[in-house]
Amino acid sequence: MNIHRRHMVLSSGALLALPRASWAQSKPAIRILVGFPAGGATDAIARAVADRLPNLLGQPVIIDNKPGAGGRMAADTVLAAPADGLTFMVAPNATPTFQTLVFGHQIRWNILKDFISVAGFASYPLGMGVALNTGATNAQEFVEWVRKNPGKGSFGTPGLGGQNAFLGVQLAKTTGIDLPVTPYKGSPPMVNDLLGGHVPSAISLLDGMMAHHRAGKIRVIGIFTKARSPLMPDIPTFAEQGIDVTSGEGWTGMWARAGTPAADIERMQRAVQQVLALPEVKEQMSQRLWVHPHFRTGPEVDILLRAELAHWEPIIKASGFKPD
Repeated sequence: MNIHRRHMVLSSGALLALPRASWAQSKPAIRILVGFPAGGATDAIARAVADRLPNLLGQPVIIDNKPGAGGRMAADTVLAAPADGLTFMVAPNATPTFQTLVFGHQIRWNILKDFISVAGFASYPLGMGVALNTGATNAQEFVEWVRKNPGKGSFGTPGLGGQNAFLGVQLAKTTGIDLPVTPYKGSPPMVNDLLGGHVPSAISLLDGMMAHHRAGKIRVIGIFTKARSPLMPDIPTFAEQGIDVTSGEGWTGMWARAGTPAADIERMQRAVQQVLALPEVKEQMSQRLWVHPHFRTGPEVDILLRAELAHWEPIIKASGFKPD
């Protein structure tokens, strides 16, 4: 490969290898904040896009991981940066939606006023995996296992107070079972406990579970979307198994601080759209990350976000959930 066309994403604080040495001298780096650890699902989705941006934008790009508080630390960092088109945030919908609805009294920003939606990257089903020691092979069998084993049922989530946790709350309410949540600091320790049978079930994005499901080490018993996903057409929905919990599509988007010049927003949006159209990016996202590359314009992301806030607000209020 010609050295002038080579590029790669490096870890937090490191610049992408530059197709042209003059970039470092003529154009400042663009920084993309990711509020979750390197190696996780959001980080992987962000990098699938970011490592193709330098050749399109003509300048270096930094992936800056600021994990903590469900993405709030990254959002705080973007809010504190100049609105000059050099700082963006990539986050799952859990950050703008659930941080706003659950932890609104703790955050320093209003996602609809202090940020601008730039683009949508991907959408994906959220689902439930169960440990083999439950003996459950489908949703109804797991519900019966919980009923027959009082005090043993629970579900893991990569964090607390997000979409995964409230899907579990809805599942318990709909089926009339006692299913407390066990929060983890990310997906890897949650999946490890699921594999070991230390937690009977887990709800999350399925990138960390599908390989183990295919290997017969856990069972993914259903997804929380209205229809089956083309990413995993053999996995049934909860609705088709007689359990009407269908609010489980997640998505990943990009935001910038309010006041960022419209030209910079539009330039980044066009570049993201071009990247998501690349065959190798489509293959990487769908075959390795278990997400659907789904480009949305900034206004489309804003409409989706507002609709999601309106949908989840009464559900969260009715749950009685109180953050610590």
